[in-house]
Amino acid sequence: MSVLQNALVLTARQGAFAISPISIPTPDRGQLLIKVQAAALNPVDWKVQANGIIVTDYPAILGTDIAGVVEELGDGVEGFRKGDRVLTQGYFHNTHAGFQQFTLANADVTAKIPSHLTFEQAATIPVGLGTAALGLYTQNVPPGVDFGSARLIPPWDPLGRGRYVGKPFMVLGASSSVGQYVLQLARLSGFSPIIATASLHNATHLQSLGATHVLDRQLSAFDLRTEVAKITSKPFDVIFDAVSLPATQNAAYEILAYGGCLIVVLYPRININPSTQAPGREKRVEKAFGQVNFPPENRAVGATLYRNLTALLEEGLIRPNRVEILPGGLAAAVAGLDRLRNGTVSGVKLVLRPQETT
Repeated sequence: MSVLQNALVLTARQGAFAISPISIPTPDRGQLLIKVQAAALNPVDWKVQANGIIVTDYPAILGTDIAGVVEELGDGVEGFRKGDRVLTQGYFHNTHAGFQQFTLANADVTAKIPSHLTFEQAATIPVGLGTAALGLYTQNVPPGVDFGSARLIPPWDPLGRGRYVGKPFMVLGASSSVGQYVLQLARLSGFSPIIATASLHNATHLQSLGATHVLDRQLSAFDLRTEVAKITSKPFDVIFDAVSLPATQNAAYEILAYGGCLIVVLYPRININPSTQAPGREKRVEKAFGQVNFPPENRAVGATLYRNLTALLEEGLIRPNRVEILPGGLAAAVAGLDRLRNGTVSGVKLVLRPQETT
């Protein structure tokens, strides 16, 4: 195997992308070297480039949704062998990012891909599912951090499957990648009804993932409350806002029950009227941090999720996003990220194939 590979690098803060040859990394203890067959694009990728956030060292490699083949095992790795088809979540470190032909992965947050799924389908799973799961099920969030969770019992735990039967649930932005996984986890947790907001042309697909009702995402806050009240009069203890614009956060917060938890994926922007609060039963607003590799609290949840993920996928209890393949290898990322930035992607995940890079 050559010691060099092709990578898509962000050349400087708020700079341009370029294809560049770089060294192939070597796995350390507990790590795998993966030959990347598919990498999915996420909104955070264009935000890093456009806003100069998160990344501090350049040139930088982005991409955190990864599927490929195990090429090499580090010391202490068990349960994998060379040639295994796997999926994992990367992060913004050049040796662990997805927009390259080979990358490192932490073995405890890596799972084998069932035979019925393609690499492209598998690459849609890590970030969306991780964000949904961590926002719902992380139990031990330390004080003083800017992320949190609804602290539910996860459905891959025998005590969590169907635990919340009869309780209503709502997800705003259900056709997003995160939203689609939130629906599936809510169904496994037993919630019902499960109310989704989305573009109505996605309704049939969202119902197949667990939504019992799909409401137009264009409804005003007043009309949304009215339509929800027609469906159920039970209190909403948990709402997940996978859009998290100020308008959606505030609409969800109004529907949320006192003592309930609203999970958002961006920083909270709630207009709270102190006179409407119920002392001792305040509504919690928690920002999900969708990274299973760190900090330790997330890593612990991520490891239990990934231990059970292959079985969940084999049983069809978790299904991947629908895929749009971007031809042309790593170079296709630039146009794809522009589409995400311009909001012209709906209900599908954009996926490229790094090995096609010339």
